[in-house]
Amino acid sequence: MSSRAAIRYAKAILDQAKEKGTEEVVFGNMKSIDATLNASKELRSVLKSPVIKPEDKRASLKAVFADYDPSTLSLIDLLVDKKRSALLGQVAQSYVSLYNESKGIVVAQVTTAVELDASLEAKILAKVKELTNSSEVTLEQHIDPSLIGGFILRVGDVQYDASVANQLVSVQKEFSKRL
Repeated sequence: MSSRAAIRYAKAILDQAKEKGTEEVVFGNMKSIDATLNASKELRSVLKSPVIKPEDKRASLKAVFADYDPSTLSLIDLLVDKKRSALLGQVAQSYVSLYNESKGIVVAQVTTAVELDASLEAKILAKVKELTNSSEVTLEQHIDPSLIGGFILRVGDVQYDASVANQLVSVQKEFSKRL
């Protein structure tokens, strides 16, 4: 969940990127920043640490994201200057959401116990397109072995849980009621 400040920064960078015609490049940068921060606990710790000097945070971020668009690098500078570098991940997520929304792209998240094969992925995409009346759908797949089988599909605020783990919990609750 992004904070209001992160959303404001994301809107500002999106507006700036639209003016320059670089919103797709910045979109790629933001997806990469989000993935990098999610993968690196150490980098997240550096950004949140009040002990690490802003110059060191800036140097670290510029080293990791050196070849990014100037708009993205100026955002990093701004966040460090304002002592809000810890918001970088949230800003990136907000930018991706705002970009998708502005392009009419629906993002569906599917969580399964194992990797989806191509035919099943195509069926899920077709069903989400049908349900949302959208021609552009992006599917984000997550793997969670604890589901045992089945899937969980989330589109916006709607979630459909057809996992074996959920069905087992339902059966357990039903048994508990009858005892």
